[in-house]
Amino acid sequence: MASEFKKKAFWRAVVAEFVAMSIFVFISIGAALGFKFQPVSNQTAVPTQDVVKVSLAFGLAIATMAQSVGHISGAHLNPAVTFGCLLSCQISILKAVMYIIAQCLGAVVATAILSGVTTTIPSNTLGLNGLSDGVSAGQGLGVEIIVTFQLVLCVVAITDRRRNDVSGSIPLAIGLSVALGHLIAIDYTGCGMNPARSFGSAVVTGIFTQHWIFWVGPMIGGAAASIIYDFILAPRTSDLRDRIKVWTNGQVEEYELDADDHARVEMKPK
Repeated sequence: MASEFKKKAFWRAVVAEFVAMSIFVFISIGAALGFKFQPVSNQTAVPTQDVVKVSLAFGLAIATMAQSVGHISGAHLNPAVTFGCLLSCQISILKAVMYIIAQCLGAVVATAILSGVTTTIPSNTLGLNGLSDGVSAGQGLGVEIIVTFQLVLCVVAITDRRRNDVSGSIPLAIGLSVALGHLIAIDYTGCGMNPARSFGSAVVTGIFTQHWIFWVGPMIGGAAASIIYDFILAPRTSDLRDRIKVWTNGQVEEYELDADDHARVEMKPK
């Protein structure tokens, strides 16, 4: 871990996560809050949030940032994705911790800036996630697990470097997965499939009611997706003890599907 800590590439990746997360949260939450600013001439319309607009804002923002910093940090931009990558032995424990810290700090900074931009909005909760009327904590937790599961499954599957059948834009595919999750979950929980994004709103508003749902749900969903993909759907044949060395030394390795136990292909670290 010490050697990884000293690498400039490591810190560039951490900074990239912070910058990209800040931009992502500002754009996506800004789109969600923007419906309350109506044109003066449109006095007859009652402000209503456009779920499709917000979902597309989240999806396109994450796709844009993934395209921008993917070559630097891998563009996790979500603690659940980082946790999933850790469990599938793609990154070290140190990098996972630093990524999650950077993501949370980026979300807090962006939400704080939005707080200043939207001071005229009454009772402004800055996109705070919460359960809709009639939705229990258990139901909300289930929704968060499912929508995050499909996102992380998409990420680990489409970025699997053993595959040679992936065509088209990987960032766009991930962005569409994010948009899909929001289309499903906004009406139930506000969609907290990104714990860092939920954390930013909670910190700036000082409201942590049922905040645990938006960490536990996504983390369970991300972990389940990574484990199921990596050990059931597309298992790697290398010895597990060999793979978990990545957790300490940060070395990223790739293994062939359906190969013998010693066959593997080395990957350059991101």
